[in-house]
Amino acid sequence: MTLDEATQALTQAGVDSPRGDARLLLAHVLGISRDQTLTAVPTPDQAAQFAALVARRAGREPFAYITGRKEFWSLDFAVGPGVLVPRPDTETLIEEALRIVPDRGAALRIADLGAGSGAILVAALKEFSNATGVGFESSAAAFSFAAANASRLIGARAQIRSDDWAKAEGPFDLVFSNPPYIPSQQIESLEPEVARHEPRAALDGGPDGLDAYRALAGLLPGLLRPGGHALLEIGQGQESALAPLFKGLELVRIAPDLSGIPRCVILRKP
Repeated sequence: MTLDEATQALTQAGVDSPRGDARLLLAHVLGISRDQTLTAVPTPDQAAQFAALVARRAGREPFAYITGRKEFWSLDFAVGPGVLVPRPDTETLIEEALRIVPDRGAALRIADLGAGSGAILVAALKEFSNATGVGFESSAAAFSFAAANASRLIGARAQIRSDDWAKAEGPFDLVFSNPPYIPSQQIESLEPEVARHEPRAALDGGPDGLDAYRALAGLLPGLLRPGGHALLEIGQGQESALAPLFKGLELVRIAPDLSGIPRCVILRKP
């Protein structure tokens, strides 16, 4: 399969960046840079591998699942079926944590509720060099990715527990969570990469998208130490509905992502 043939196949499948994805898939197969793909000549075996990956992408499988990698906070995470693909919008949580705690050497205790790939916890621990953290992940598939990523990128300062977040025990200085927040009836209308392939449990927030936040509202006051902060990712348009849920915690601010969409609710325990 040639680059032009791959581009045509991905175009017909409705992929957003067909030419770009085709070149990146070829680069992945050949172990070269994207720029080198225009002059590269794959062997027959490599051409067959390339065609197989293009077919997967044409089936709208997430690009990150095909390559097995996704960058988050300039770190390389292993990902695959069963784990939510980290998004750039989620980096807003790390940015806000650095604003709240400017001392990078602070000996913090950090939790990530619903750790997924481990991206949030690992990124936070990379920034806070004297912190320790624990991630809670009830999905067996996601737990495997989180544990492997934390071990490779952080080591002993990170612990991943195969537990529901209800089993978390504080106190913590920082609690992160990117919970499921898509209203159930909206999931099928999402991009096929998400609706067909990413784990529904990491997406489905119940009828109004707020089920996970109601659970967190009951947990966070007991998990945070006085003066501690919770940083929660939210969906577009959810900010006004969330603020009243968290009794006993101060709403510090709601921070926008790079697109200006309210993305991170920051709460503080008095």
